[in-house]
Amino acid sequence: MNRNILILAICALAILGAVLGYQLYEERRQPDGVQIIVGPGGLSIEKK
Repeated sequence: MNRNILILAICALAILGAVLGYQLYEERRQPDGVQIIVGPGGLSIEKK
């Protein structure tokens, strides 16, 4: 029984690490396409 709980805990930590790593990757990834910015200086269009 204790061995099963240990394996379950290790699998849960591995899954948690994979999910957090993917979220970090998605957050840091640069978007492709065109970025339109409307600010105090007017309209700005940048191609990424």
